Amino acid sequence: MKGDFILGTGDIIIIVTLIIGIILGGLYWLNKKATKKMGDHQDMINRSKQTTTIFVIDKKKAKITEVNMPKIVTDQMPKMYKFLKLYFVQAKIGPQILTLMCDKHVFNAITVKKNVKVELAGIYIVSVVGMKSQQELKQIKKAKKQKEKEAKKEEKNK
Repeated sequence: MKGDFILGTGDIIIIVTLIIGIILGGLYWLNKKATKKMGDHQDMINRSKQTTTIFVIDKKKAKITEVNMPKIVTDQMPKMYKFLKLYFVQAKIGPQILTLMCDKHVFNAITVKKNVKVELAGIYIVSVVGMKSQQELKQIKKAKKQKEKEAKKEEKNK
């Protein structure tokens, strides 16, 4: 029949390959754009960070709408972040009590009810001064385990 259009196996493979290529190209372009934006943000953070001592009152993982943040901050946040749970630290800086944001590794390094020396960029905690990297922490744990094993062996030998 003249009106029927039937795709062969080769045609389907070409179409699927083309669609996958377009999707991968789009993802590559979005990744390139996001990397550039992240680099710009990191430069801005590095220029504006300052070292201060804070007293950590509380820390929690919550949505930005559940935390006591200024309306200006919540309005400027991208819509995607309004649905995600982020890491927040409530701290006393001088006479003020503020809610600050941070990354997971900084969140885990901060202890509650203690004075902590941190690098701040606005309301974002960049890092804890004197904090050890993940590799250093792993090496310390390995060394402790090794010492414990050696101590157990010595006890058994006695």
